Amino acid sequence: MSATGTGPVAVPDSALADTLLARLTDVYPGAADPARAAAMRAYMKDAAPFLGLPTPLRRGLSRTVTEGTARPAEPDLTAVALRCWQLPEREYHYFAVDYLRRYASRCSSGFLPVVRHLIVTVPWWDTVDLLAAHMVGTLVAADPALTADMDAWITDDDLWIARTALLHQLRYKERTDRDRLFAYCLRQSGHPDFFIRKAIGWALREYAKTDPGAVRAFLAHERARFAPLTVREALKKIGA
Repeated sequence: MSATGTGPVAVPDSALADTLLARLTDVYPGAADPARAAAMRAYMKDAAPFLGLPTPLRRGLSRTVTEGTARPAEPDLTAVALRCWQLPEREYHYFAVDYLRRYASRCSSGFLPVVRHLIVTVPWWDTVDLLAAHMVGTLVAADPALTADMDAWITDDDLWIARTALLHQLRYKERTDRDRLFAYCLRQSGHPDFFIRKAIGWALREYAKTDPGAVRAFLAHERARFAPLTVREALKKIGA
């Protein structure tokens, strides 16, 4: 059964989310650096405003925020993620992604619509790629029935949803569904956008660490269908 939804996702009540968001919005702004924030925003092509927290500092503050709190249940994770995404500064989104990654195994297949909402809301590679590999990939691995959703996502008009489908097996190694990976790459081989072409190459390059012969053979047969960028990316570590 498909788990994907495209409508609004409700924010559930969560005392844990109340606690975390109160701490988060108290601690993060106190360490803001406007000059660094401007540089970070420029680097991310103005995708979102920033507070200006470098990653080591942010993660240290995040440990303070979560210290002494209970392990979340799925509704808590939903509430934390959606409420963080309602805040404009990107560091709050990063907190949510890190928190989800930490507790991904506590999420059921029904969490996929939440992840989809996060992917399409303020989308950029910095959050989408982590959600693809660590959340969507984990959910699909736990429930193979969700491959039906991935088969739908790879045809989606939203490039970030299609990119997620391409990248969701990124960490699977020997568990990779090779035929599905190659089919997805072919399905999007003519896509004009850089982020899709790059994702195809990245997905193939990552699988090449597990089965370089299969990737070489695939590209030997299908190379003409892919952009030069994609081929270079795919063969970067293994050669032609």
